[in-house]
Amino acid sequence: MNADAKELAAGFDLEKLTPEFYDNPYPTYRALRENEPVKRLRSGTVFLTRYDDLVTTYKNTKSFSSDKKREFAPKYGDTPLYEHHTTSLVFNDPPSHTRVRRLIMGALSPRAIAGMEGDLIKLVDGLLDAVAAKGHCELIEDFAASIPIEVIGNLLDVPHDERGPLRDWSLAILGALEPVVSPEAAARGNRAVTDFLAYLETLVARRRQKPGNPERDVLTRLIQGEGGGEENGERLTEKELLHNCIFLLNAGHETTTNLIGNGLVALDCHPDQKQRLIDNPDMIKTAVEEMLRYESSNQLGNRMTTEKIELGGVMLEAGTSVTLCIGAANRDPAQFADPESFDIARTPNRHLAFATGAHQCAGMALARLEGAIAISRFLARFPTYALSGKPVRGGRVRFRGFLSVPCTLR
Repeated sequence: MNADAKELAAGFDLEKLTPEFYDNPYPTYRALRENEPVKRLRSGTVFLTRYDDLVTTYKNTKSFSSDKKREFAPKYGDTPLYEHHTTSLVFNDPPSHTRVRRLIMGALSPRAIAGMEGDLIKLVDGLLDAVAAKGHCELIEDFAASIPIEVIGNLLDVPHDERGPLRDWSLAILGALEPVVSPEAAARGNRAVTDFLAYLETLVARRRQKPGNPERDVLTRLIQGEGGGEENGERLTEKELLHNCIFLLNAGHETTTNLIGNGLVALDCHPDQKQRLIDNPDMIKTAVEEMLRYESSNQLGNRMTTEKIELGGVMLEAGTSVTLCIGAANRDPAQFADPESFDIARTPNRHLAFATGAHQCAGMALARLEGAIAISRFLARFPTYALSGKPVRGGRVRFRGFLSVPCTLR
């Protein structure tokens, strides 16, 4: 087995992944962690799989840059995708990152998120009523994907009858972040950015004329900036404003859909843990943390070295592209006891599903609330739910989730 693991690690190529890898990447991640934890790929990228190496990289923003201009220029060229991904919050360094994050975090304060709970429960219960009436459920389409779109739509106060294209735009833009992007996927992504920007220009124009309540409406808050629009307050440029609205939807959409879908599938695959949660519904918070660790919605992150630096015993030159494998770090036995087991009571559970350091996910409290309400209320309503066919994976390495999960409610 050890020879097989060494062979698996030696042959790993992020640009040539097998169907078996997409189905279950964790044996490969384990082989890499044990044999080549700082793996130099054919492309020149370095692939990290150890927990401690990821934490070091996340926390050293001076040596490991999030700015993607250099990395994305050859990938996207002069396109809408390049403009979007090099303008949004997640792919920028301080001070630009700090300024935009501060504005967004102001709208995602603990008080603001607590104020969303009632509406979120109402939304989830409405979706559960709809699937109960049908007697069966497609977990992603009918349930998991419907929740974050509505939540982010409410945050930006997008009229309900204008939310139709949001999910497809988001999937197309995020799909272009995969390690290998086909010409068709790139064209879809560029078209989605263009269409999304055109829509947002009209939405922003309407909101400027008729501002919402900045306590609840993130778009109004972003338009007005710090100080409620006073001249000495921080303001976003028009380009920053539009692209960070797209980022907000994208960041909160597919990852939260995956959290809910992955969580319900993991419970079905581990009936003892499912029954444990049914018997102890107050364990939902630790259960959600374990779902985030065990099947991380976002599996990969990226950085670029700004100087020559040693990491994990390997010297990296300035300008080295670094891929952080969150999915591997979250199963590192140096950090997690019995990491391959799914344990809804696991504590402590310092997983990296939301990263750490300056770029720790701005919406993590909201994602946790959505996951906890969606999964706990689904389980309370349909404790004997069961998968009625093989779930179909999304075919992505960066974002791990399902395209469809057929389910009987019994």
